[in-house]
Amino acid sequence: MTRLTASTAGHRAVPRVKPVRRPWRLLFAALVLPVLIASLLGGLLRAGVAVPLPAGAAWAGHAVMAHAALMMAGFFGTLIALERAVALKWPPAYAGPVASAGGALLILAGHAEAGRLAMLGAALLFCVASAMILRRQRAAHTALLLVAAVAWAVGSGLQAWRPESAAPLPWWFAFLLLTIAAERLEMTRLTRRHPAALPAFVAIVGTLLAGAAANGVFFGAALVGLALWLFAFDIARHTVRSSGLPRYMAICLLSGYGWLAVGGVTWIAWSLGMPSRDAALHALGLGFVFSMVMGHAPVILPALARVKLRFGPWFYLPLAALHGTLAWRLVAGWGDTASRAQGALGNALAIALFFLTVLGAIAAWRFTSASRS
Repeated sequence: MTRLTASTAGHRAVPRVKPVRRPWRLLFAALVLPVLIASLLGGLLRAGVAVPLPAGAAWAGHAVMAHAALMMAGFFGTLIALERAVALKWPPAYAGPVASAGGALLILAGHAEAGRLAMLGAALLFCVASAMILRRQRAAHTALLLVAAVAWAVGSGLQAWRPESAAPLPWWFAFLLLTIAAERLEMTRLTRRHPAALPAFVAIVGTLLAGAAANGVFFGAALVGLALWLFAFDIARHTVRSSGLPRYMAICLLSGYGWLAVGGVTWIAWSLGMPSRDAALHALGLGFVFSMVMGHAPVILPALARVKLRFGPWFYLPLAALHGTLAWRLVAGWGDTASRAQGALGNALAIALFFLTVLGAIAAWRFTSASRS
């Protein structure tokens, strides 16, 4: 087993940031956890899973209608904005994650217009914070972080303007994809980067943004291109041959890149009129994004929350469960609503298993530490 702290990062260099203080941790936990749970329940209901709910739970209907906004802007937007605020050490930056989580809660409470405006305000504050990061450190990856922030703002602006439209979806995905890609671009500096790598990356990002504006074939093609670029140049292709936490992180990353390619192909098919919407959205949102979460959480969480956890092979269980249930959802669920619902339920259980695994790893560290003292 590998003991993991904020300074033990495997193949990812974690900056020494000031952890979030306890009152802030409690506040963000109180804001974010209900958003995540409501988003997961909304996704299950959309997929046809019979979720037992108390009578008169109007928030459930709002969760169904706003599932994408809750998950991508309300949950992931809050977490990423919180990490950016901690790194920036600029107190007003904390207003961004509060606004994004608060906006999600307003939507669940039935105040959709106010919630959408709060989310837009959060995205604009995030743009300011990202611009400040770029000003402090001028580099390709920090410039890309600002581009990702603008993509979030565009998606949230479209949501506020045309709430019933699917137009925000590619912009929100671009926000998450480019945020992750910026971190991976930074990591390529640890290896000898091919001269064509950066120009190819810039071309892919340009195609992705153009495709987000058009919401069509170009967006899917850019997803496939980004997956191929990551397979070719990411440091994970080397660290997967190591052991312990670095190997686990590399497997999470490489498997996520596979789902990114699947998402690109199915997005192209969806754009051409095939019934692959569910496959396109969830290959990206679950297969790619949550694989990144599972890979990076054992490193980011200790740095932000001032906790220590014990890494072990049990971390592979929720990862395998996620991939297995997602494959069932996309393959068996193609045209079969019952199988799709089964896969969706399995996806939610895999995510819940991951969070239980993290809590168990924290408890294991505390128990081992106490027994040694």
